[in-house]
Amino acid sequence: MKAIILSKKEKGNQFTYTELPLPSLNEGEVLVQTKAIGINPIDLKTKNGKGIYPMLQNENPLILGWELSGVVTQSRSEKFAEGEEVFGLINFPGHGQTYAEYVASPATDLVKKPSNCSHFEAAATSLAALTAYQSLVHLGGLKSGQKILIHAASGGVGHFAVQIAKHLGAYVAGTSSEKNKEFVLGLGADKHLDYKTDELEKEHKDYDIVLDTIGGNTIDRSIPLIKKGGTLISIPSGKNEAVEEKADRNGIKGLKFTVQSDENNMNVIASYLQQGILKPHISKIVEFDAMEDAHVQIASGHTVGKVIVRL
Repeated sequence: MKAIILSKKEKGNQFTYTELPLPSLNEGEVLVQTKAIGINPIDLKTKNGKGIYPMLQNENPLILGWELSGVVTQSRSEKFAEGEEVFGLINFPGHGQTYAEYVASPATDLVKKPSNCSHFEAAATSLAALTAYQSLVHLGGLKSGQKILIHAASGGVGHFAVQIAKHLGAYVAGTSSEKNKEFVLGLGADKHLDYKTDELEKEHKDYDIVLDTIGGNTIDRSIPLIKKGGTLISIPSGKNEAVEEKADRNGIKGLKFTVQSDENNMNVIASYLQQGILKPHISKIVEFDAMEDAHVQIASGHTVGKVIVRL
């Protein structure tokens, strides 16, 4: 099968395209023929030696990727039969190995692909939508009638977070550049804020929750906007170490968050897709042999929605 290995080189980690045997299956696993792979900032971080790389650096071969949609070709699980279309977030945080033509996955990390979604749309949804759902619902406890501010609302996690928060009955404000204003409002946001201006600094200080997908200075700009006892949830590892301390000094909760593969949550995401509650936006589809192009796009920091690799 075709696969992309992450190899250590003098100038840093590099992708190596290769052929590998099909993965063998353990009990409870299925073999998935990959049709589409979702690419995320964590992929780029890990490739560059950060993110999850310290956990994976001794894997041989080391294959990146966690988000896929495809077709079951072998099964050692009663959950799925051969020929079923599935999608999911594989072994996160761990060795997902989705940068490959075939992937051995725990059946519990997969759910059936909704009939109204393409493989591209399904692959775009797992990690980013799960991140939005788990951070808002399980960590933040978002309730109907609350006010939430979502940073980078036009990005991968952000554009799902806007849709989920609106579905749950929240008042939603979202930040992006001015050029993406109509996109953010089109997702259902009640208000748009241009992060390049001082609109944030002029905003009312009455948000129950702020979802930070950027880190760094965004944490400092967010804290004054949150009501006492409110919550700041910060996602980007390596850029959010001080969130708990800074929030505590200002009478709010500061929480760091990492998504986890979860069967029950994936079933919720699948139902949202089937009902049209979630609509993934795909800004770019690249071929498997152009994986570097996908990473370059993510590195730009200006991706609207998601980047997908096609097999």
